[in-house]
Amino acid sequence: MKQNQSGFTLIEIAIVLVIIGLLLGGVLKGQELINSAKVKNLATDFRNIPVYIYGYQDKFRSLPGDDATIGTANTHLTGGTTCAAGAKCVIGNGLIDGLWSDHDVNSEAYLFWQHVRLAGLTSGPTIVPAAPAPGDGYKPVNAAGGEIGIQSGTTVAANVPVFADAAHLLPIRGTYIICSPNILGKFAKQLDIQLDDGNTAGGSMMAFVGTAAGATAVATTGAGGIDDAAIYTVCMGV
Repeated sequence: MKQNQSGFTLIEIAIVLVIIGLLLGGVLKGQELINSAKVKNLATDFRNIPVYIYGYQDKFRSLPGDDATIGTANTHLTGGTTCAAGAKCVIGNGLIDGLWSDHDVNSEAYLFWQHVRLAGLTSGPTIVPAAPAPGDGYKPVNAAGGEIGIQSGTTVAANVPVFADAAHLLPIRGTYIICSPNILGKFAKQLDIQLDDGNTAGGSMMAFVGTAAGATAVATTGAGGIDDAAIYTVCMGV
C-alpha cells in the first residue's frame, strides 16, 4: 500500500527563507542604528566642549579652570575650587594648564569640569573628589565609557604632550585639545569623516594608540592602519 509522505512545499520553504532574511536584515539594521547613534554621541562630545568654553568666557571673561576670580571676594561661582600654583596651574594666564588625562586638583584641566558645571553650562558633580582617580565619576565619560578631557594646545606645528610622560606627544594643532579614549577603530574613522578630513593620521583630529602608560603611535588609515576592532584615543584640536 502506498503511503503519503509529508514535507515542505517550495512555497513554504520560500516563505521561511524570506522571514529569516527579514529577521537578519532587521538585526543588522538595528546594529547599524546603534553604531550610528554611538558615533553621533561621540561627535556631540567634541562639539559641545568648545561651547562650554565660549559660554563661560561670554559670562565671566575668563577660562574655566583658569578663572582668577574663583576663591576671592569677587567670586562668581559659589563653591568653586582653585588649584595651587605650579606647572599645571598658572591662574589667569589665558591657558588651560595641565593635561586632559589629569586626575589632579592642582590641574586647571581637571578643575575645568567643576567650573563649567557651576556656571550651569553642563551637568555633573560640582564637588571635587578628595582623592581623584580614574573612574571616580567626576570627569564626564563618552559613549564608550572613556573619560573625556581638554587642555590647551598650540597653533604651531609642534608636538603637544597628551599624557604625564613628556615623551607622549601628539602632532596636532589647536588652541585647545579635546581627547576622548576607548573608541573603536571603526568609530574613530567615522568620527574623522564627520568632523575632519577622514585621515586619522593628520588634520585637526587624530587617533592614536595609547594609555597613561602606553605608546603614542598615531594610527593611520589604509594598509597597516586602524584596526576596526582595536581601541584608540581620539583627539581634536579646536
